[in-house]
Amino acid sequence: MCRNFLADPLPNGLVLELLDHARRAPSAGNSQAVEFCVVGDPEQYWRLTLPPERRAEFPWPGLLVAPVLVVVLTNPERYVQRYSEPDKSHTGLGDSTEAWAVPYWWVDAGMAIQNLLIAATTANLGACFFGAFEHEAVVIEGLNIPRGRRVVGTVALGFPAKDRPSSSATRLRHPLDEIIYYGSAP
Repeated sequence: MCRNFLADPLPNGLVLELLDHARRAPSAGNSQAVEFCVVGDPEQYWRLTLPPERRAEFPWPGLLVAPVLVVVLTNPERYVQRYSEPDKSHTGLGDSTEAWAVPYWWVDAGMAIQNLLIAATTANLGACFFGAFEHEAVVIEGLNIPRGRRVVGTVALGFPAKDRPSSSATRLRHPLDEIIYYGSAP
C-alpha cells in the first residue's frame, strides 16, 4: 500500500482501463454488484471525511495528494435479485440478504479491489486501499451515490512518491506450516 503520492495527473483513459480490470473479478452468480465512484477531485472526498482542522495530525499527508480516489461500492440487493431468478431460486438466497451465511457482496468487492490494486501496480502506479469506517453515510450523501449501495472502501491511485510504510508493514507473515491445513477423512 502506497501512502505517499505525487500530485501529477494520471494519463487519460488509465483509470477506466484499471476499473475494467477490477470489474472482471469473480462475482457470485455473476451478480455483478460491484460499482465504482471515481472522485477526480479528491479534495471533495477529504472535505467529507477529514476536515482541515484534523489534517495537521494526519499521519499520511502524502495520501491526501493522490490525484484519483475510487470509492468501491457494492449493491447487496443485486444478489437477492440474481438469486431469485429461476436458475438460482432453489438456493433460497433470493429471499433476503439475511439468507446469506456469507455475504458475498463483500467477498466479491474484495476481489474487485484486489484486481484494481494489482492492475495499478502493473501500471507502475501507487495504490492504497482504506476503509470508510464511520464516514460511509456522509460519503454516500456527499458524492451522490445511488441508494442501496454500501461503501466497501476507497482506493487512492497515483504516481508513487518516496514512501513511508506503515508500521504494520514490519509485521512478519505467519509461517506457511501454521496457516495451511490438509483436509482428510476422519
